[in-house]
Amino acid sequence: MSDTTRNKSFLTEKIRETQSLLCVGLDTVMSRLPSSVQGDVLSFNKAIIDATREDCIAYKPNFAFYEAMGTEGWSILEATIRYIGDQHLIIADAKRGDIGNTSRMYAEAVFHRLGCDAITVNPYMGEDCVRPFYLDGKWVIILALTSNAGSHDFQKQTLSNGQLLYQEIMNVSATWGSAEDTMFVLGATHPSEVEACRKAFPDHFFLIPGVGAQGGDLNAICEAGMNQQGGLLINASRSILYASDGPDFAEAAHQEASRMNQQFKPHLQRIGLV
Repeated sequence: MSDTTRNKSFLTEKIRETQSLLCVGLDTVMSRLPSSVQGDVLSFNKAIIDATREDCIAYKPNFAFYEAMGTEGWSILEATIRYIGDQHLIIADAKRGDIGNTSRMYAEAVFHRLGCDAITVNPYMGEDCVRPFYLDGKWVIILALTSNAGSHDFQKQTLSNGQLLYQEIMNVSATWGSAEDTMFVLGATHPSEVEACRKAFPDHFFLIPGVGAQGGDLNAICEAGMNQQGGLLINASRSILYASDGPDFAEAAHQEASRMNQQFKPHLQRIGLV
């Protein structure tokens, strides 16, 4: 992997170059692979990457899908990350966060062993468990308000200071880094909250899962969350990976990515990035 820093300027220039806000989630499930790749996860991933390189700014392999395959899965994950190369932001969707020594080992694995540029982190255990991920040139992506139905169970609980829990998480964790190295996960199923978060955090990038298969409104999220630098990485996984279950799966993935980029275009024009 290159030592090039994937800072905000890199992301904004990548958005301008590709005219896209797209992050492709590599949540590959062997049982859903088309018969044409004969169960070969790495070949499938490579075909998806080749088909979408010009259409996205980031890739986000979800570690659980590779860890479930045991040692073979870890080898596939390593090979997939190498194959992506150094022209895109690579996000380890690992949702780590543990006591300091453990987090340091997670950071070693994700950043030094695998060469990822960013990692999703669960902040529940506090600052000392997140700090080890703040390494020069790397992004820490804090889980704030997620897209799943159960996000209401805790994340929207009202605290004694009147803040919702996810708002307090953002306020506190923003002090651990800066807009140059900290992002927040905000689900596409919460557009009004995304708009409020943009007002509160005008300069941070947000990673937005939940469009496509989870039903988030892409246009509503762009209206609510973009800033002058772009400010959003909008993730799509299943809608791209499984756009077709036939031998044309890679072309179908490209077409779905292109369709999403057409939806991004007027929003990018609005802020002058197209």
